Amino acid sequence: MSNNEAFLTSRAAAQKLGVSMRTVQLWVESGILRAWKTAGGHRRIARNSVDELLRQQNAAIQVESGAHVLKVVLVEDEPIQRQIYEMKFTEWALPLDLVTASNGFEGLIEIGRRKPDFIITDLDMPGMDGFEMIRAIGKDKELSSAQIVVVTGLNEKVIIEHGGLPAGIPTLNKPVPFEELRTMLTEGLLQHNK
Repeated sequence: MSNNEAFLTSRAAAQKLGVSMRTVQLWVESGILRAWKTAGGHRRIARNSVDELLRQQNAAIQVESGAHVLKVVLVEDEPIQRQIYEMKFTEWALPLDLVTASNGFEGLIEIGRRKPDFIITDLDMPGMDGFEMIRAIGKDKELSSAQIVVVTGLNEKVIIEHGGLPAGIPTLNKPVPFEELRTMLTEGLLQHNK
C-alpha cells in the first residue's frame, strides 16, 4: 500500500463513515481518529483508524440489535452487479439477511415471502420492471413499512416518462453509491433497535 492509500481526506473519511465532515473533524480533535495535517493545512486521516471505527460501529450495532437482523430484498437483473452487492454487504459485516431477485416478478415473490425491512431495486429490468413492481408493492398494506430504495442508471426524464415514483422513495444513481447505501442500512438497523 502506498503512502497515499494509507490516508484519507476528511471528505473521504466522512463518506466512508456515513457522517458529516464536521463530525470527522471533531473525532480527529478528540483523538477518536488518528490524523495529521499537510503543509497546506489539510487533514489526512489514517485509513486503518477509519476502518477500526467502522468495525466498532458495526459491532455496536450488532450488540444493540440483539436478535434483529435487517431483512433486505435486492432486485437487480445484472448477475455481476448482484455479486458486487453481495460482496459489499458481506464486507460491511452488518446484521443483514439478503435475498436477491433478477426481475420485478421474482422480487414480488421474495418480498411476499419475507416481508423485508428494505427493498433495493433497479428500475430497468426485463419482464416486470421496477416501476411495475413498486406499484404492486404500494397496493399491499402488509408491505407499507418496507423502505424502498431505487438504484438506477435511468435519468429523471425517463423516470417521469414511466409515470414517476411514489413520494418518499430515495433514488440513487448508478454506479451504485455503496457508502450511501450502507449509511441507509445502518440507520435502518438503528431505527429497528430503538
